[in-house]
Amino acid sequence: MKILVTGFDPFGEDKINPAIEAVKRLDDEIAGAKIVKLEIPTVFGDCAEVVHEAILKEKPDYVLNIGQAGGRYALTPERVAINFDDGRIADNKGYQPVASPIHEDGQNAYFTQLPVKAMARAIREAGLPSSVSTTAGTFVCNHIMYQVQYMIDKEFRNLKAGFMHIPYLPEQVVAKPETPCLSLADDVKGITAAISAIVKMDGKKDLQSIEGHIA
Repeated sequence: MKILVTGFDPFGEDKINPAIEAVKRLDDEIAGAKIVKLEIPTVFGDCAEVVHEAILKEKPDYVLNIGQAGGRYALTPERVAINFDDGRIADNKGYQPVASPIHEDGQNAYFTQLPVKAMARAIREAGLPSSVSTTAGTFVCNHIMYQVQYMIDKEFRNLKAGFMHIPYLPEQVVAKPETPCLSLADDVKGITAAISAIVKMDGKKDLQSIEGHIA
């Protein structure tokens, strides 16, 4: 099995992005699966082109995109991506879409093929906070999740893919009182647990349990 794992470069006012920093530190093999690591730009459109090229080259069985979610305290596998770009800030090329569809011929939303409930439980069993999220936002994180699902819909029918958000690093919240964060070592530990769950659940249905917020 081969899993392509991507992480975004820094964006906005941040000089570091925990997504790519954690991805770079993953083992080359996890639970028997070969891990291919890829840095992608925090740019609408461009990020999808880079991932598409990597899929053609590597022919992975799974794609797991990782992104930063400042303000979240947990690692959160995403359940769904929506056909909607609405940037709260500009991307790294200065583009800031407003209420724009990603693909005119795409579905309104795509659900992930990843076992997100099993992933969340595995992360918690590793000693870290995690829950399933049902909103990937409307910035480049949702964009890449949707784009890969669109690729599956139109081109890579046997591929399975999804997205997971991770919190800020401690050094990113020094001037942000009461903002949650997680160490880089814990990010790596959590992503590794999530990938192990993907491998374990390959060919099986996801857990039939409540793994999101109960509120």
